[in-house]
Amino acid sequence: MRIYPHFLQGTVLINLSLLLAGCISVDPYISAQKIARDSGLTSEKFDTELFPVVAWHRITPPVHSLRVYIEGDGFAWKSRTTPSDNPTPRNPTGLKLAAADKQANVFYLSRPCQFIGPPLPDNCRVNIWTQDRFSPVVIDAMSEALNQIVLRYPGVQLDLVGYSGGGNIAALLAERRSDVRSLRTVAGNLDVAYVNAIHHVTPMPTAENAIDRAPALRALPQIHYSGGADATVPPAVARRFQQAVGGKCVQTEVVSGMEHGSDWGAVWPGLLAQGVPEC
Repeated sequence: MRIYPHFLQGTVLINLSLLLAGCISVDPYISAQKIARDSGLTSEKFDTELFPVVAWHRITPPVHSLRVYIEGDGFAWKSRTTPSDNPTPRNPTGLKLAAADKQANVFYLSRPCQFIGPPLPDNCRVNIWTQDRFSPVVIDAMSEALNQIVLRYPGVQLDLVGYSGGGNIAALLAERRSDVRSLRTVAGNLDVAYVNAIHHVTPMPTAENAIDRAPALRALPQIHYSGGADATVPPAVARRFQQAVGGKCVQTEVVSGMEHGSDWGAVWPGLLAQGVPEC
């Protein structure tokens, strides 16, 4: 895939990495391993057709359902104009959500090329975690990783949870798959074009946008959490998505005081306990 510099500039503002990288200095691999280890999550790498996808999981048979967490965009940018050479998140909020989940069967999926290397495989090019991070090939890779998981547990039903850009991917996967029974997002970028517009950044022409598929999710129980102090993906994004979905199966909730990169893991058990809407 080619890298287009003007698109690289256009995706800067919606990457949490720019907001957090300056204040987090711990080695991201060591930090993630400790988060996973302390919560009983075991690591595994899935090799999809194009990209490696790292996972952590905690499984207690029998497995009838899996709560699957999808990570955010990670450390995509070193500065406003310089992309990162490795997208591994400095603040892996998706992993922290999974770690805070005490359900017996939990699966966490990073995004393509996160927690890999160095060195990175040849297919892990900068555009994969910048302007093409929501492209069809990336969504295909995430679905392929999920396919490898569900093959182990015939008939398993999936409860998807996505953080930030992982919320967009979770919604897109829910729309295309028949084994998803619920959807939750946390600070989810559910309308990529709208978020780009409010930050006055260049559109992402290859991006698949969850809000474009929203009507197909009308019958799926789902809830979308936004931070009341989130200026990166403000609550209006979830409200727009709710309106696009329509019906009684979708809810939104604004969590007071929470910013995009706040400690969502600390409040997650209480939010999980609320459940999802009944359709």
